[in-house]
Amino acid sequence: MTVQSVGKQGDRNPRSNEEARSFVAGVEQLFMPWNVDALVAGFTEDCVVRFGVIPEFRGRDALRKFFEARRAKQRGYRLRKQFRTLMNDVMTNVWDGEWEDADTGRRIKGFGVEVWTMRDGKIAIWEASFNAAPADQEVDIDQALR
Repeated sequence: MTVQSVGKQGDRNPRSNEEARSFVAGVEQLFMPWNVDALVAGFTEDCVVRFGVIPEFRGRDALRKFFEARRAKQRGYRLRKQFRTLMNDVMTNVWDGEWEDADTGRRIKGFGVEVWTMRDGKIAIWEASFNAAPADQEVDIDQALR
């Protein structure tokens, strides 16, 4: 599998909103279909990941296991990421996605917010919060607070 570069700036962090927007769009494309090699290559060797309620983990080996587990669980993953902010070495984005749960066959939708701390053009710290629910189910405030 060919590893695609997600940014045009090489080994430096995005310096403008346009570069950051391009970086986020590049990452988005690596999920459809899952290009785990390229995704992992976009992180530093010593990356730190804080993703939802999953205990914090570190390093590319753990990250690869995480992406492989998600790829196995989330069939037909469709993702839309939107760049939000860039300040120094930190950028944020929001995303929404939809997939089929591999175990149940049920369509799932999700929404999340990510904060990426960058180093040398790669993600060094990935902090993410998200919510997911069956795609065919409307969730109101009472259900969300249960």
